[in-house]
Amino acid sequence: MRSAPKSLRLQIAIFGRTNVGKSSVLNMIAGQDVAITSPVPGTTTDVVEKSMELLPVGPVVFLDTAGLDDSGALGALRTERARRVFDRADVILLVTEPSSWGEWEEGVLEAAAGKKTPLIVLVNKTDLGPPSGALAAALREKSLDHLLCAATDKGRREAAVSAIKERLLRIAAPPSGAPSSIIGDLVRPGETAVLIIPIDKEAPKGRIILPQVQVMRDLLDHGALPVACRETEYEKALASLGSPPALVVCDSQVVDLMVRLTPPEVPCTTFSILFARFKGDLAAYAAGAAAIKRLRPGDRVAVLEACSHHAIEDDIGRVKLPRWLKEKAGGELRIDTFAGRDLPDSPSEYRLLVQCGGCMLGRTEILARMGKAAAAGVPITNYGAAISECRGVLERVLSPFPEALYAYRKAVSGT
Repeated sequence: MRSAPKSLRLQIAIFGRTNVGKSSVLNMIAGQDVAITSPVPGTTTDVVEKSMELLPVGPVVFLDTAGLDDSGALGALRTERARRVFDRADVILLVTEPSSWGEWEEGVLEAAAGKKTPLIVLVNKTDLGPPSGALAAALREKSLDHLLCAATDKGRREAAVSAIKERLLRIAAPPSGAPSSIIGDLVRPGETAVLIIPIDKEAPKGRIILPQVQVMRDLLDHGALPVACRETEYEKALASLGSPPALVVCDSQVVDLMVRLTPPEVPCTTFSILFARFKGDLAAYAAGAAAIKRLRPGDRVAVLEACSHHAIEDDIGRVKLPRWLKEKAGGELRIDTFAGRDLPDSPSEYRLLVQCGGCMLGRTEILARMGKAAAAGVPITNYGAAISECRGVLERVLSPFPEALYAYRKAVSGT
């Protein structure tokens, strides 16, 4: 891969009223015209994404949103899409004009504070005049981190972009509690990890899927020795090793085979469970998986697929997982699938939410989804934990993660 995937990039959302120059700010930072600009309010009609290398910050994605004060029926839809970006944003750039400060800006501040998202105020169009008294008072009273800029003034671009980079470097540190790596802390340098990768209908021709690539790269970055094989060669791969591997990781679809063939003293888990820990809260997912034991015929389950891919025969999220859940429930379930960034309007209507591995989503967005489930009082789990629970091997694949295993057992016992 020549560039970092979006899910591993810093997600920077640009908010503000219509025509304050949000798209001009994005073009200024990018150093090129990546967003259409116009004096006509509402030119940006949907979220515009721009991936780039913002040195020395690193790989980022800028999310240029429609104006929060966009009016009319269509404007309301644009505004709603813009507000959803709050769940994705690692950092918020709030763009305003020297004379503009009021309920819209206060609303962004309130939303950012509620999600504990770092925020920088960019006062744009300062070539037309200094900040008004109301804006200056708000910046002072709220101790808001802010910068002055004139996005269309090329002569002032370098200074403005340097200041933005400096702020991003200061505030965009990894969140507290986030794992530093996908697998590198589980396998020491020089140790072997066996990766079981089925080559089936879902495997892209000539390639392996992104989570498997990322796990392999993480092992290499930490000086470990990845050994990849199909499930049909797993026994031969184990026998060829001079000593037992430090860890075995498999695709969830072959988890029962891995557990059956892996010696009890060798830790094992799945790619999806690794990403549940890396992108979300594995203990909460483990506890949510216990709810599968309480599913009954007629219950509603929501499957959340971050990928909007074309479903194929025996698709894991739309065919296999629903079939296994129905087997556990002992009858038919009402299963709804939400693709891409679509989510249930009323999560409380469901007995369980099942999130995919989330390789296409950032940690901030995954945690936001988990937070919404918790607020609705609905258990949430992910594909890896759900499949392992359905196959009766969840405790085994949670063994490398004592905290998650404890959360699962506690949820099962109801204590």
